[in-house]
Amino acid sequence: MAATIAYADVEPGTELPARTFPVRRETLVRYAGASGDFNPIHWNERFAREVGLPDVIAHGMFTMASAVRVVTDWVGDPAAVVEYGVRFTKPVVVPDDAEGARIEVSAKVAAKLDDAARTVRVDLTATSAGQKVLGMARAVVRLA
Repeated sequence: MAATIAYADVEPGTELPARTFPVRRETLVRYAGASGDFNPIHWNERFAREVGLPDVIAHGMFTMASAVRVVTDWVGDPAAVVEYGVRFTKPVVVPDDAEGARIEVSAKVAAKLDDAARTVRVDLTATSAGQKVLGMARAVVRLA
């Protein structure tokens, strides 16, 4: 795969298509199995409440990975993301119902970094239930 977005075609302020990612308890169980992270705060409501959480919460790395999909879908190649970091600000609370939670992600090109390397910085905003769940979410992306 290769990046499908050309460096010359983007400017600071270019908005990426926003996405909403549904998260249900089943999603968390599948992620726990794939990641090996079986911390009970991600599947056991009683335990989550006992440790002071409002309910079961999504894995931070799951939230982080979901958010960057906005960037990888836009650029067309996951390997084009050369750097990615976030600060976890609030948990994604996942109720035990048919709806679960939603992670809403928007992103925009914040800066062109290096003409020779064709890299840009993309800033992401991720919210759930009206609360910002990731802070300082930034990806450096190498474009075509």
